Amino acid sequence: MTNLPTDVKQPLSLIYLDANATTQVLPQAAAAALATMETFFGNPSSSHITGLQAQQIMAKTRRQAKQIVGAGEGEIIFTSGATEGIQTAILSALIAAKKTLDITAITSKKYCLLYGATEHKAVPESLKHWNEILDINAEVTAIPVDKMGRLDMDFIAKQVPNALMICTMAVNNETGVYQDLNLLDKTIRANNANIAWMVDCVQALGKQDLNLAQTSIDYAPFSGHKLYAPKGIGFIYIKDNAPFTPVIAGGGQEGGLRSGTENLPGLAALSVIFDMLMGESEHSFTPVKSLHLFHQQIVATLIQAFPNIVFNHSFENSVPTTINFAIPGFSSKEMMDLFDAANVRVSSGSACSSKVTRSFVLDAMGLPSWQSESAIRMSFGPAMTQELVDQTCERIVSAAQALRQSCLTIDTNAMDSKVITDNKALEGLVQFKVGGSCSWLYVDHKTKSAFVIDPLPEVAERLQTMLTCHGLKLVAVIDSHGHADHVSCRASIAKTCLAEQKTDALGWPDNTPTTNINGNEYQYLTLGDKWLLKVATPGHTEDSISLLLCEPVTDSSDKLVVLYAFCGDLILMNSLGRTNFDTSSAPAMFTSLQLLNTLIGTESLICPSHDYNNEFTTSIGAEISRNSLLHKVINDEINSNFFSIQKYTMDKGIIDESGSEIMCGALICAGDKVAVREYDSASLTEAMKKSSTIKLIDIREAHEYALQHDEKFTYNVPLTRLVQFVQEHQDDKQVPLVLICRSGSRSHLAAQALGRLGFEQVGHLTGGYAFHQY
Repeated sequence: MTNLPTDVKQPLSLIYLDANATTQVLPQAAAAALATMETFFGNPSSSHITGLQAQQIMAKTRRQAKQIVGAGEGEIIFTSGATEGIQTAILSALIAAKKTLDITAITSKKYCLLYGATEHKAVPESLKHWNEILDINAEVTAIPVDKMGRLDMDFIAKQVPNALMICTMAVNNETGVYQDLNLLDKTIRANNANIAWMVDCVQALGKQDLNLAQTSIDYAPFSGHKLYAPKGIGFIYIKDNAPFTPVIAGGGQEGGLRSGTENLPGLAALSVIFDMLMGESEHSFTPVKSLHLFHQQIVATLIQAFPNIVFNHSFENSVPTTINFAIPGFSSKEMMDLFDAANVRVSSGSACSSKVTRSFVLDAMGLPSWQSESAIRMSFGPAMTQELVDQTCERIVSAAQALRQSCLTIDTNAMDSKVITDNKALEGLVQFKVGGSCSWLYVDHKTKSAFVIDPLPEVAERLQTMLTCHGLKLVAVIDSHGHADHVSCRASIAKTCLAEQKTDALGWPDNTPTTNINGNEYQYLTLGDKWLLKVATPGHTEDSISLLLCEPVTDSSDKLVVLYAFCGDLILMNSLGRTNFDTSSAPAMFTSLQLLNTLIGTESLICPSHDYNNEFTTSIGAEISRNSLLHKVINDEINSNFFSIQKYTMDKGIIDESGSEIMCGALICAGDKVAVREYDSASLTEAMKKSSTIKLIDIREAHEYALQHDEKFTYNVPLTRLVQFVQEHQDDKQVPLVLICRSGSRSHLAAQALGRLGFEQVGHLTGGYAFHQY
């Protein structure tokens, strides 16, 4: 069994499993492209010998394309890629449709434009665009799919008689699901013999046999860069006698069908790929039978590494080169970070929508939300080799072991779980975030005890896994208040871990001891050598409490020494909790704010229930510098009545929209972002030559760090432990810090947060490990 890499100093070799997004240009294809730039560089429209040589390359590539896709008498037009091909098809079909429309019937008859609900976004967006530009005003309608991603034939049969165009795809780019083109052909033509039909064949090229001329498909766009050719070259099949309107007019190239000087380097590279597909090259692609075996091996390894894995599509109707799955309890972002740390490139869906947090394809298939939000796609092409598959499986196992060693999963398969040498026992505070909501876990390692505050349902399984894996005894699981924006999972965790414990409605245990502070009695729990003090702080809700982790109170204590104040939604970063719920009270919040300040002072760290701007933690001192209302309350500049008036005005700006996250506080302002020093590899090297005190910190999660890191970054402070780091370094904020993460995003957020909290010399590595040379 392969263990985690023992030498993390050297970067692991790249394994690229995102072929559905793009592919590496094969060396032989790149060489052919280079030859047309250096030697056979003629313009195919020129009539001299150099031009004739270029014409020959283009003519050969066209013949190959026609043969591979079974074009028959149809046309092959070279384009810049699939998106241009899609525009060409849709524009051609809609212009022809508009000419045949009965103008008097347009207002009385409802026409539609049909597309598969799981199509690449380029298709519906192009339909909407040209529908509007051409003033056709048809209804753009998605064809439903079932849980296996298959188009609804009954829906098509019902809707296609009134459709002006129908767009489907051969193979889906996210799931690899393929459609039954013969059944589609029969269904469409039985109900509308003349409708224009486009089939996106981008993901089918090289993975399925195509014989387009034997179908009634009118248009079929293809892309070169999805099959080892350069970006910027593609082609479209146009059925003989199908309507056609050029998208690009000009010099009359491509027989006037697509003007512009032809991309000869792209065509030369594409020709090499076609040679390989046709078995006419000394280089060959892997046979489909072997691709199925590769698929089986990777799937088996995934199941072994992640026993609770869920596959998001049936393999029965999918090409073998795409595997889409989800790991319960882990978001797409977390899994991508994990695989990136193992130097395995995967994606969370279409590369054209990297900012999207869930898969519209899986949503259309009716899969649960968590699968859509946790989807990971592994995709490879016919150039995949057995050696690379073996390496892939080794990395998958290593990645899973890193998760287990970080106690984010538990070894249920008795796989080798060799201890990672840089693993540390869990101690102190851990922050979990889901959207803008926070959960908190505090661990006392000496007594192996822990408490949880404001547990979110999305992290319940992870919390319980960590408790089990680290052998921790749960002392209490407590909500800071009754939450309006989610249902707490406190009761379910308590039922599992604290079945015999008697508590109040928020989870505070019965019969706890009390202590007197400033004449007031407060209940507390003991955790190791610390106390967890309960303070009633109503305002946001009537039942709101704050929980203060502090040093024990003794007769000699002159003030409360608070490490963390878990104050729910009393004080938020750059805001105060809203007070316009039925159980809210602005006057009560005014009193609670003054009480909290008396107890914790201005420097103790506040750990709220929400963090809407990724600021992690704050303090009263940090907040009064930007929150004028809080400043006035703390400094006795206003009374309760004035506070209530101001609070009413502030909360009026909160608008609760159906289906959106309920905001538990109105942002005072956008907030000034702290400027941080940005380094690249060269400038960091120079800075380190000038100063020996710079502390280099890798802020990725422990499992990412364990898989691979730059040895100079000897400190690992995951974002989930950043608040703990802040508390531990309250007295040495002058030390220069440089942070690094995978892409530079997390390190930039962390650097800004540290700067806002008084750390004076904070920088980060721009672009993270993606750009860092080591």
